[in-house]
Amino acid sequence: MDLPLDISAIKGFLGDDEAETLYRRALEESGKGPVLEIGSYCGKSTVVLGAACQQQGSIVYAVDHHRGSEEHQKGEFFHDPELFDAAEQQFDSFREFRRNISRAGLNDTVVPLVAGSEVASRCWNTPLSMVFIDGGHSLEAALTDYRCWAGHILRGGLLAIHDLFDKPEEGGQAPIGIYRLAIASGLFEPLERTSSLAVLRRC
Repeated sequence: MDLPLDISAIKGFLGDDEAETLYRRALEESGKGPVLEIGSYCGKSTVVLGAACQQQGSIVYAVDHHRGSEEHQKGEFFHDPELFDAAEQQFDSFREFRRNISRAGLNDTVVPLVAGSEVASRCWNTPLSMVFIDGGHSLEAALTDYRCWAGHILRGGLLAIHDLFDKPEEGGQAPIGIYRLAIASGLFEPLERTSSLAVLRRC
């Protein structure tokens, strides 16, 4: 994996093995069209996808409202005080995201879409070579991400979904729910699974 900086220094929840898979798959696919991710947080996965896309002369659309998912809010388990704007009394990861994208030299490769998934998709017309879903983990959020973006993936393109857990005691079930929905639809076939990351191909 040829990355412009050490992603272990970037806040986020992507494992090294998962990052390797994302990078490899984006490198293979991004020559066919742009990549889009939902749930950029501080840019860890964005740097991985961006580095691959930069080599192919492609771009990454990074969709995130940067106000955090349910679990990032004040008082919740994954809340990070360093990302809380005391003046606004809101979670805000956008400043950290921009800093990391700039440090990685990806300002001309990454296009931030600072909006919710549904809003960003409303007038979307660009076919995508790969979509990476890593947004909110409520059932409503995960279904919205899948329904809004799966149809924009080129035939033969990829859908990657993060945080898949087979058992409820291991983690939230919404991501694996949309993974199973994608397979049941007949539109996608599973390609590989790396830890909690799954990759499917659009039929």
